[in-house]
Amino acid sequence: MSLQEREDDFEARGAGLRELADEELHARFWSLVDQVVEPLIEEARTHTSPSIERSVLLRMGFSSVEAAALVKLMEEGGVLGHGAGRLVLELSRKKGISVREAGTALQEGKYWEDLPL
Repeated sequence: MSLQEREDDFEARGAGLRELADEELHARFWSLVDQVVEPLIEEARTHTSPSIERSVLLRMGFSSVEAAALVKLMEEGGVLGHGAGRLVLELSRKKGISVREAGTALQEGKYWEDLPL
């Protein structure tokens, strides 16, 4: 495989940036970051799977058995697309209980009507 040499245009591309103040550079940087990250955020919002949601719950401290049970219940309830971890976290905040207590309560059939959908 042969690579085509790229024209060195570093000076030309940086010319417009040299005139910007630090605050303007900072704002431009974050504007560009937002442009790059936005499609990733949208993809994460609209695409999930039970295995991804189990993984999130595992990282929140649930055992694999607990995570699998929560994901199954959320899938059956049609709320898995809202994010299992997010739902458990926001429920715990809303009720003023720990994440573990919120997950356990959901497994016991409690608080389903309080999920932040």
